[in-house]
Amino acid sequence: LFTRILVYLFTRLLVYSFTKRTSMHSIAIFPGSFDPFTVGHADIVARGLGMFERIVIGVGVNEHKRPLQTADSRVESIARLYAGEPRVKVVAYSDLTIDLARREGADFILRGLRSVKDFEYERDIAVMNKALSGVETVLLFTDPQYSAVSSSVVRELLAFGKDVSEFLPH
Repeated sequence: LFTRILVYLFTRLLVYSFTKRTSMHSIAIFPGSFDPFTVGHADIVARGLGMFERIVIGVGVNEHKRPLQTADSRVESIARLYAGEPRVKVVAYSDLTIDLARREGADFILRGLRSVKDFEYERDIAVMNKALSGVETVLLFTDPQYSAVSSSVVRELLAFGKDVSEFLPH
């Protein structure tokens, strides 16, 4: 119960802060490995477009991970999804998200939350990003129908030869 109250209060604070700072020229970075980009990710982008003028999807390159697809392949496939949406840009990056935000002129980082576990991790990162750069983080709760969908689960299903098409945007 305490955690739910904390999440509610934090969300209200974010909404208040967000409505005070956003304008029709706001840009948000939506960072992630996106290996693969799922229907949950696409839902966050769609909802984010209602809040921001532009969204830059930042495909993170982490040399310590063994991705299913190369960064270039992930960028290309996500860019194809948004080919008809001029307000979405897709780029690869290998430095800090706040550095990408600075390069892209973004004042916001957009993230999706599936659970309280996600909240605790994202809160710590958001506080650090704000302290280092002034960039605010906007957290959107995942639509309940996508709350069990994650890139790691999709990758595991693929490893066992399962059809994952319902979890991937078309």
